[in-house]
Amino acid sequence: MTVRDRGVAVIGNGPVGQTTALLLARRGVPVVLLDGRPERDPTGSKAICQQRDVLDVWEAVGAGHRIAEEGVTWTTARTFHRDRELFSLTLEDAGSPAFPPFVNISQARVEEVLDERIAAEPLITVRWGHRVVDVDQSDDAVVLTTATGARVVADYAVACTGARCDALRQVLGVRFDGHSFDDRFLICDIWADLPDWATERRFYFDPEWNPGRQVLIHPCPGSTFRIDWQVPADYDLAEEERSGVLDARVRAIVGAGTDYEIRWKSVYRFHARVADRFRVGRVLLAGDAAHLMSPFGARGLNSGVADAENAAWKLAYVLRGWAPPSLLDTYHDERHAAAVENLDVTTATMNFLVPHDDRGHARRLAVLEGAATDPALRARVDSGRFAEPFWYVTSPLTTPDDSRPFAGRPPKGRVPAPAPGVLVPDVPVTAPGATRLRQLAREGCCVLAGPGVDAHGALPRVPAGPVRAVSLPEIDPEGRVAAALGVRPGELWVLRPDAYVAGIVTDPAELPTVLRRAVGDAAPRRDQMMGRPSTAG
Repeated sequence: MTVRDRGVAVIGNGPVGQTTALLLARRGVPVVLLDGRPERDPTGSKAICQQRDVLDVWEAVGAGHRIAEEGVTWTTARTFHRDRELFSLTLEDAGSPAFPPFVNISQARVEEVLDERIAAEPLITVRWGHRVVDVDQSDDAVVLTTATGARVVADYAVACTGARCDALRQVLGVRFDGHSFDDRFLICDIWADLPDWATERRFYFDPEWNPGRQVLIHPCPGSTFRIDWQVPADYDLAEEERSGVLDARVRAIVGAGTDYEIRWKSVYRFHARVADRFRVGRVLLAGDAAHLMSPFGARGLNSGVADAENAAWKLAYVLRGWAPPSLLDTYHDERHAAAVENLDVTTATMNFLVPHDDRGHARRLAVLEGAATDPALRARVDSGRFAEPFWYVTSPLTTPDDSRPFAGRPPKGRVPAPAPGVLVPDVPVTAPGATRLRQLAREGCCVLAGPGVDAHGALPRVPAGPVRAVSLPEIDPEGRVAAALGVRPGELWVLRPDAYVAGIVTDPAELPTVLRRAVGDAAPRRDQMMGRPSTAG
């Protein structure tokens, strides 16, 4: 049987695939969502740390606040060496964000919430029991063959099939270079009454109850705690359960007199791998299908959702005729660079957690023993750098501004100053149909006109696609947006459909060039013209 599905086939009905499908449907693109499993498996917490900017993406499809309200909010991360607290970190707020820095909630619950949004979306068709085993492409379509022999034909496909994607990557001819770490991590979801630990993350280096290795404790909803123990490569979970060692391991944390229940457990081996290509013709790779990294810093799912947003708006613009197909090449440019950055950060963390030799162990011990009193050594303690949006400063879609040079990776817990290639801070606004700056930006390309600039007169020659021009003094009379961005007199700020800054101009005549570049179109095309762009503010 062959089914023609106009639009996009999303392969993999996990959170990255769900997000991709919802964002495509939000922009009017029909989606068929395929998964090889017979139904959803709700077992285990899996990815638990949902980052602020990811909640913001989910809010664009009506799920962000619900997930945030159900999750456990925490703002402080505590780091210990043996029985001594070395330091704590409070995450920075940029602007006046609508969400906390992180919430902890199980991936399984996130999937349930996203499933509800998918069920309410008529443009999305879900098909369980459709494991894709082959991919063929032509000039105008991609043909997916499932294990049952069914064939699904779509304009494009996005592979969100998770870590176990070797067969599909092989079919596509994609390399997955990198390495795997020898040490394992035992992960348990534990119910226990520990109210003093309910709102903070704790990381222990070399505690007496896991000597020579690390332990990470995260609070989750419903008095549940996610505990990760670093264990040796030959760790045997079944033997620990039989001998009572697992109970002793848990008791060392929750206390001898505290009732507890293990609700899920697993043993993981972590990897650091990235696909050599994120685009193969009409197929894009996203999430764990494109990159694998250790979870310290919560960069796996959070990075996957960023992949989903990047892929979705670009596919929608191409399919609706607002941008050329070459725009999809920039998906690889931007998200591969983000994956390399994430791997660099997480591999550095793993190298600190699991030194390769005696010299590395000695160096780490010296850092940990001195960090309690020496701020310089404290900065070298690496228990994971929290997930953060990547910066597209070298993207082909970004028009650089020499007066706002990018200073590189910001200090831990901070974000880059607003500039071309950087995600805008989330700030309240008062505009038709929007109460937040990012909400305003995600309707399409957005032009922010600073004081003294005619927002309505700035767009007469802009090519097609949704473009909105707003006057900052009108949507933000108190000047919070201008202050958060650092807007200078006479400037026009161009925001992409994913709320990243595409460019900044002072001459309105340069605006069409920046807007075309922002959607991958080097020159205007008459087939893109759809009348005068909408304006507001």
